[in-house]
Amino acid sequence: MELFIRQIINGLSTGSIYALIAVGYTMVYGIIKLINFAHGEVMMFGAYFAFLFAYSFNILELPFFVIILLSMSFAALMGIVIERLAYKKLRKAPRISALITAIGMSLFLQNLALLIWGSEKRKMEPLVSIEPVSIFGFEVSRLTLVTIGLSITFMIILRIFIHTTKPGKAMRAVSQDKEAALLMGINVNTIISLTFAIGSALGALGGIFYAMTYGQVYPTMGVMPGLKAFIAAVFGGIGNITGAMIGGYVIGIIENLTKAYTTGEWTDAIAFALLIIILLFKPTGLLGKNKKEKV
Repeated sequence: MELFIRQIINGLSTGSIYALIAVGYTMVYGIIKLINFAHGEVMMFGAYFAFLFAYSFNILELPFFVIILLSMSFAALMGIVIERLAYKKLRKAPRISALITAIGMSLFLQNLALLIWGSEKRKMEPLVSIEPVSIFGFEVSRLTLVTIGLSITFMIILRIFIHTTKPGKAMRAVSQDKEAALLMGINVNTIISLTFAIGSALGALGGIFYAMTYGQVYPTMGVMPGLKAFIAAVFGGIGNITGAMIGGYVIGIIENLTKAYTTGEWTDAIAFALLIIILLFKPTGLLGKNKKEKV
């Protein structure tokens, strides 16, 4: 029983990371119906930004929260630039064109990181204490608690932003009907850029926690967590933010339970098998809705 509860706690930590990344996937899809396969690389760059602020610029001795906010800001700017350069002119193009462009952008960012930092894996020490804290008799790392706590806090802030603020309501309007939103005076271009900025910032936060949890940063680190976050978004119903959050936690818990009760080699296979099962029996995901589209 102790092993089970411990894996649930680890699953919540891993799931928080997947949920943060999955939200970026689902927000972009909800607004422009694009699966942004470059999102995993934005997550990777977010981790590198934190690495640079923490170690390469260590003369600044920046506090943990400042490093996080700076890295998220740079990732947000990066998301806006990617959207403007790669996706903006393809909004009315066939979806396959945008999809191929997203894959191309993913490879471009990976190779850009290789060119800048090389293929060497760099060690990243946790930026917060890993000393354990006793909770109901269980020793839990402070890093795990910070990962879960900050991830949930940022996701709550996102929900409040979307449901109570004017830009948030505009994002919901654009996701429902871009043409009608435009007629109502909403600047669609600004809202799409804002969506990419928020999604990229949250992805960067996920990347920072991922790098601290596994203790390293490298150019291809965004591939696997990016794919699992995509599975999480599909599981929850891509386009639905709450669904993406739930999907992230489900994938995280399944992954850790699989590692604990099997040889560990089945972890990724089970995650991808889950995606196939979902697509076979409920293609719209847990909270997704059937929507007829004109061909």
